[in-house]
Amino acid sequence: MNNQEQIKSIVKEKYGSIARDNSQSCCGSEPSCYGPSTVEYSMIGDEYSGVDGYVPDADLGLGCGLPTEHAGIQAGDTVLDLGSGAGNDAFVARSLVGETGRVIGVDMTEDMIDLANKNNAKLGYENIDFRLGEIEDLPVSTESMDVVISNCVLNLVPDKVKTFAEIYRVMKSGGHFCISDIVLNGELPEQIKQSAEMYAGCVAGALQEVDYLQIIAESGFKNVKIKKRKMIEVPDNVLKEYLSAAEILELKKRDVGIVSITVVGYK
Repeated sequence: MNNQEQIKSIVKEKYGSIARDNSQSCCGSEPSCYGPSTVEYSMIGDEYSGVDGYVPDADLGLGCGLPTEHAGIQAGDTVLDLGSGAGNDAFVARSLVGETGRVIGVDMTEDMIDLANKNNAKLGYENIDFRLGEIEDLPVSTESMDVVISNCVLNLVPDKVKTFAEIYRVMKSGGHFCISDIVLNGELPEQIKQSAEMYAGCVAGALQEVDYLQIIAESGFKNVKIKKRKMIEVPDNVLKEYLSAAEILELKKRDVGIVSITVVGYK
């Protein structure tokens, strides 16, 4: 799991399978995610129903927040959605930018891009563009974005320093990001951190919160603030896949936390 390309391959295959099956997984909210033979479980993705622009067909239940809620997107903005998946947050962002704005979604999984384009074809939006590409090397022009959003994706990217450097590069002066992501408070056991499946379960690639925020600051962003925070409870049946009963008890005593945060920062 030390090889970054191997990690990307695992994530790409997992999310490609989700797109092909068009089913919920990873950070989703399906009760079936709690099955005894799977590491997939609820990451308490925020409720989208009732949100303007919400497209149920584009919601695969993969989020851990609602970044558009705090993104301050205005009519006419150009918005970039990192790890856009089936288009869920991109379509919400499109409702905010209106006819005069533009939304670009980037995803490294071809099946997700295909699914997003199929969803968009049903809607007929001409100011949404879904592009195949990696977040660490964005297919986006320098200083072209007003707002960058992302929902439970950056924790899966191996090189977070390069990721935030790319976000800074593509953002206009005065622009900002709003990202929902998974971080850690305290060290997870090695069995969990090194698991390939947990990489596609939104946990193993997560950084300590303090390290995550430090990378953002060192990338040059200012006025970095956490707008929303939620603790995530990992069900015992998931932990049992990796830890003994004694190890689970010790983990809970140490109060190690998996946290969903929605953070903003400005250029």
